[in-house]
Amino acid sequence: MNDRTIGFLGAGNMAGALIAGSLRAGALPSDRVWASDVRDERLAELAKTHGIHTTRDNEALLAACDVVVLAVKPQVVDRVLPVLASHLRKDAVLVSVVAGVSTASLEGRLPESTRVVRTMPNTASIAGAGATAIAKGAHATDDDVKVARALFEATGRVVTLDESLLDAVTGLSGSGPAYVMLIIEALADGGVKVGLHRETALLLAAQTVFGSAKLLLDTGMHPGALKDMVTSPGGTAIAGLHTLEAGGLRRTLMDAVEAATTRADALGVQMAEKLRR
Repeated sequence: MNDRTIGFLGAGNMAGALIAGSLRAGALPSDRVWASDVRDERLAELAKTHGIHTTRDNEALLAACDVVVLAVKPQVVDRVLPVLASHLRKDAVLVSVVAGVSTASLEGRLPESTRVVRTMPNTASIAGAGATAIAKGAHATDDDVKVARALFEATGRVVTLDESLLDAVTGLSGSGPAYVMLIIEALADGGVKVGLHRETALLLAAQTVFGSAKLLLDTGMHPGALKDMVTSPGGTAIAGLHTLEAGGLRRTLMDAVEAATTRADALGVQMAEKLRR
């Protein structure tokens, strides 16, 4: 990506994570990164921290960049599309991180043959441990997907999927950090209940979730096999697992992913209707 110039329309947490990750990984030099936002204090922070170009002028950013990351809130995307339609370079690829907005909805408001790649990252990207799914639009090329992958691989792990599966990704990894935070909080509460200090319990709970996930990713073993490594006959872990199964934890988490996926689909329909007006 070193020969590309990347601009971020919208400079919130996700844009900040991508900028930091790309610079940290050496994927981009700072003089090839632009960011625009309506908040002067945010632009000043990014310029001071990373030495990138910052501006309130979206047209200037679009003129300078051949990769444009659309990172605004879904509720304002319709306000940004007119300037994109007028000023996006013909050689540029648009990488969208806007939740719930399909490539078809974007392509319908942009010049014919605009190359769009849609992504679904999650907030763990801020910590360099994100999970991102990528889907290409009707006109995007394999090279466009490679550029998007390189950008998001600087902040975590990436999968390339058909766009029809992105609502499911939203329900699982997009919304998943909220589920995991609830689990960590509940584990810490359990630790407090049995006598641990709150800060100690929270540290142990968070590190246990982090370490367990890393163990699975590093070994490639099935989670069931790793679970069995901990559960000795008549031991403490199997007693705890029995309680979790009795409480319906497995079914509850599955239902949560399904409910979030259904909601993502409904929001996508609403956004598509809004952008058709």
